[in-house]
Amino acid sequence: MKTSFWVATAVAVLLGLMGSMFVVREGNSAIVLNLGRVVRSDVPPGLHFKWPLVDSVRVFDKRLAVFSSEPERYLTGDKLDVSVDYFALGRIEDLRRYFQATGGNEEIAVQRLTPIIRDSLLNEVNSRTLLEVVSGDRSQVVARQLEAINKGAATLGVRIIDLRIKRIELPPDSNVLQSVYTQMRSQRAQVASELRAQGQEQGQTIKARADRESTVLLAEAERDAQRLRGEGDAIAARTYAEAANRDSAFFAFQRSLEAYRAAFAKGESVIVLDRDDPFLQYMRDDR
Repeated sequence: MKTSFWVATAVAVLLGLMGSMFVVREGNSAIVLNLGRVVRSDVPPGLHFKWPLVDSVRVFDKRLAVFSSEPERYLTGDKLDVSVDYFALGRIEDLRRYFQATGGNEEIAVQRLTPIIRDSLLNEVNSRTLLEVVSGDRSQVVARQLEAINKGAATLGVRIIDLRIKRIELPPDSNVLQSVYTQMRSQRAQVASELRAQGQEQGQTIKARADRESTVLLAEAERDAQRLRGEGDAIAARTYAEAANRDSAFFAFQRSLEAYRAAFAKGESVIVLDRDDPFLQYMRDDR
């Protein structure tokens, strides 16, 4: 009888010890509830004890988690619709507050975070035009509102580390697409006109420079030609003078032949001269 009693007592103690111990794994944190009331929160990883049967334990993952939501429609500063698809990266920072605000239900946390993020993005999108929203730096949109988002998320015991915008689209049921295409065509046409004007201006500049260089080259060539002709004429005159000094009769005969050749080059020339004209002295038979 005593043996059975001690065995029962040992089993009860063992079960009590097993019921009073709990383990929190790395990356997690726990809260201890006493009859539904939080008595300990943010219990770190490791082996811990609680009152058996009275206390209960809830373990939560405190690592980064993704809080996603459905795309939201916003109105830009120029009164055009856009659809923004985003997700938030965050983690539980205050476990007691998180449990009190959401009951530890992640879906409830997402439902309460969504309007906080939506309202913050609404302010940012409303202050920008469609072109700025679509083609601007999305990190700037997020950075300017992250502090305001965390003020609201702190009431849920959550801290948002980053907010990522996945897509910014034009709703297919709006008339924005045609407006955007028209605006894009107008901008491209303006850019093309500017490029054409710049090309024409550069073309005229290049042509004017080429004409100026051509004029300078022709003037320099003409100057050099004149100089060379002058030098050639001087050499020719000097050569003729030297030849005339050596044999004046032969030089006179040579010059007369050149004059005949020039006068009768076409074969149709008629020259009327006096018989004794010196021009015909080398054509007379008496010579």
